[in-house]
Amino acid sequence: MVAVGAALLVPQGPALAADASYRTLGSANNPDWMSSIADSTSLAALSIPGTHQSMSIHGGSLTQTQENFGDSGGTLARQLTAGIRAIDIRARVNTGNTFTIHHGASYQNANFDDVLTKLRTFLAEHPRETVVMRLKQECHGGLGSCTDVSGQRSFADIFDSYVSRYPNLFWQPSVNRGAGAPMPSLGAIRGKVVLGVVHGRGGGPVDRYGLAQFAAWGSGSSTYVQDAYDVPNVGAIATKRDQVRRFLDATSAGDRSAVYVNFASGSSVFAHPQHVAGGAFGVQGVNPFLLAYLNEGPEVHAPVVRTGIVMLDFPGSALISEILSRNG
Repeated sequence: MVAVGAALLVPQGPALAADASYRTLGSANNPDWMSSIADSTSLAALSIPGTHQSMSIHGGSLTQTQENFGDSGGTLARQLTAGIRAIDIRARVNTGNTFTIHHGASYQNANFDDVLTKLRTFLAEHPRETVVMRLKQECHGGLGSCTDVSGQRSFADIFDSYVSRYPNLFWQPSVNRGAGAPMPSLGAIRGKVVLGVVHGRGGGPVDRYGLAQFAAWGSGSSTYVQDAYDVPNVGAIATKRDQVRRFLDATSAGDRSAVYVNFASGSSVFAHPQHVAGGAFGVQGVNPFLLAYLNEGPEVHAPVVRTGIVMLDFPGSALISEILSRNG
């Protein structure tokens, strides 16, 4: 119902034209960019391109956040080849104590096994890489959301069963429910998935999964996270651009032992993800702004020397490359 209403509220048409910052992920090819980085490098020191709602390719313009490179994890596989190393996975509890992938009420024609299989295959072929995962229980039962299937085990118990069925895929300290993991060096996590955090249906962290640093990462923004996701209209994209810029500057100058996560994404029924990312009605989108800002020299502003993890909708190939260039 929300998506139908949005279709009436926001003029619909073809997606905005692709450019170097937007909807050109298919031309990016960075499958081994971590391979030349020293093992002793902290995960916190890296500049990492990521995707918000990484699997969201179905449901219309209000729910689609990524270019469609195929169901059953095909889209994720293409992102990994392009150089994406941080992913945002949204799961519904389904029958048989399984997870299926959703964006709100919209099923994304994939399940959690697809996600883990694609990650396992990629990391086996590129063993010097690592991928950071944020996992969220997507369904809260409200308007526009999904509802978990009743009678199943808890979200955490189901996740633990997946971890057991994919031995050696996750960096083990990050999937310990009882204690948050310390910040790892790259050498310790090569060939592994690092679980950054698990979020429950209310937005708060589940148990103590993930990195200890993210124990206070709830819904929206926190000390090390910028996730101002409500962009109420196209005019407010300018505010979102400024939030991304300010957090990028804070990351560049901030605590070198901490990971910062900067969500470039945002949406509402009056400003869909493609509008926020690519621009609309003469308003510059976050992606082209971000690419231009990263390219500006010291005569304009202090150079960005570290981006942290930047979570993007519809990333372009040059934007991915510009983030990666901060890794030397």
